[in-house]
Amino acid sequence: MASIIKKMRANHYHLFYLLLKLFSRVVSDEQYVKWKYFLLRHKRLPLDNPKTFSEKLQWLKLYDRHDEYSRLVDKYDVKDYVAKLIGAEHVVPTYGVYDSFDDIDFEPLPEQFVMKCTHNSGSIVICTDKKQLDKDKARRILERGLKKNPFWTNREYPYKTVKPRIVVEKLLHQEGEPSLRDYKVLCFGGEAKLIELHLNRFTDHHTQDFYDRDWHKTDIAQSIFGKVSDKEVAPPECLDEMLRFSELLTKDMVHCRVDWYVTGGQLYFGELTFFDSSGLCPFDDERHELLLGSWIHLPQVASK
Repeated sequence: MASIIKKMRANHYHLFYLLLKLFSRVVSDEQYVKWKYFLLRHKRLPLDNPKTFSEKLQWLKLYDRHDEYSRLVDKYDVKDYVAKLIGAEHVVPTYGVYDSFDDIDFEPLPEQFVMKCTHNSGSIVICTDKKQLDKDKARRILERGLKKNPFWTNREYPYKTVKPRIVVEKLLHQEGEPSLRDYKVLCFGGEAKLIELHLNRFTDHHTQDFYDRDWHKTDIAQSIFGKVSDKEVAPPECLDEMLRFSELLTKDMVHCRVDWYVTGGQLYFGELTFFDSSGLCPFDDERHELLLGSWIHLPQVASK
């Protein structure tokens, strides 16, 4: 009987989620955020008194809206912001930006490069050999991405007005590893507090660990993304620079995540993210939800 009830409940959530997607453009932002949070986290969202990291990110989606954030989540426009603050040498070189896939001139491109949509995540094509590139598949991935506005999926306000484009840029490599080490610095009130490290992404050996700013491995975990590794890795040589730049880029922001890559001894900026996993992916331990939540100091918003 318990398994039958569990299955019925799962089907109920699935049906409700489909209805929410279907009517996403006619539901108010607040109601949508509340319903989606309930569907994915199976508990009500206390917007009047949020305490956890996840709860406060939902609050920020609704009440901490700044037009300039749209420029900062645009994967092409943000490059200028970063170059002016920390130097163009930390920006991944761009080969071109295009309104459609058919606008891309492949002839002058190098043998290896990356293509991705400027306004969302996941719409990416990695080319390691231009001669072997499946252009039809690449077109399907990128044109599908161009048609999507991620604002309607999670109500992350900065994405609502970002112009959908395709940026083509240099492909970075991590010598001796299957993929780049992905460093994600979580900043709170302009202070770097945690570094989220992903190893071997897009492989069966993907791990995710959290280090504090002094590079001590913590017991914070989000198993939904990757296993916790069974070892500590050495900090990047440019750790101090990474933290300092992260704080400079997020000055006066309530919360923001700054992504970085290190290759050939060079530190490269990845992107800015205001809502880590849209605040919908839980930490394994509720006390860590509360800890990170305590680092977010919500602003006073008159309109609320």
